Amino acid sequence: MGAAGQGLSDEEVRGIREALAAGRKPRVVFTAAAGQIAGQLGQVVELTDPAVSDEFVVVRFGRDELPFSPADVAVAPKGAGRRPVEQKVEPPSAEPVVAGPEFVLDQAPQPRREEREEPKVEAVETKPARRAVKAVKPKGPAGLTVTLAYAEGEWTVAAQQGGKVLAKPYVLKPAEALRMVALVDVPGVQEAVEQILAAERSEAERQAEKLRAELAEIEARLAELREAG
Repeated sequence: MGAAGQGLSDEEVRGIREALAAGRKPRVVFTAAAGQIAGQLGQVVELTDPAVSDEFVVVRFGRDELPFSPADVAVAPKGAGRRPVEQKVEPPSAEPVVAGPEFVLDQAPQPRREEREEPKVEAVETKPARRAVKAVKPKGPAGLTVTLAYAEGEWTVAAQQGGKVLAKPYVLKPAEALRMVALVDVPGVQEAVEQILAAERSEAERQAEKLRAELAEIEARLAELREAG
């Protein structure tokens, strides 16, 4: 049986689930993890899905039914929560009536018997502290990451969802990379891409001029060889 400071074990959670299935509502006591209501008693009315929320133990406390985690409650000890039996006190018996004076030698005066009042048990209703109920957010799909990268003169794009690779990095044309960046609508990023493309364009033009000059020399040499033949 779980102690008041340890919370519910997995075995006790299974026992509570079986008791609920049988129509019973097991009593639990709040542990120190529950805050200011520690030591108070409640009844488990439902066990929700622990995969949705850690607070799946629904406890009726006073007029409220609130969810708690297994660490917030423990199985209540036997006899906890029962009202004590009121003890009935019989009224004192009446003093006997003595006819005539009574002469007693060397008798100490008897103390006056005080009438004892019957103990009163006052029921004090304790208002449970309201605990904010956490909104259970449904689990959505894993995050999607699309990466556009530029390195060594090539543009690549890759996609990954959670830990699953949807698309390995593959090469894009510069125009396609520029269109993708334009969809983001971030001026700083778009300017950086345009600068890279401008630099690539200049380098390509320089190489084209060099190749045209080399081609012209080769054609002139070929013409000389034809004339000599």
